Amino acid sequence: MKEVKKQGGLNAEIQSRIGHQLRAMYDDVVRQGVPDRFAELIKKLDGPEAAAQVVGDTDKNNGGD
Repeated sequence: MKEVKKQGGLNAEIQSRIGHQLRAMYDDVVRQGVPDRFAELIKKLDGPEAAAQVVGDTDKNNGGD
């Protein structure tokens, strides 16, 4: 008896539908924006104190200090 080998993968129509659904879901997430608590945390991390700490950590990793 001869085995029929099925091809794996998805056809172009199914790939297109999946792509449209993923884009729609992603667009919803992007429209929600960043929660206030995350925005505050990012501001703290972007502050001058955080920048100095990052530079200090880089110096330690490069043999400085």
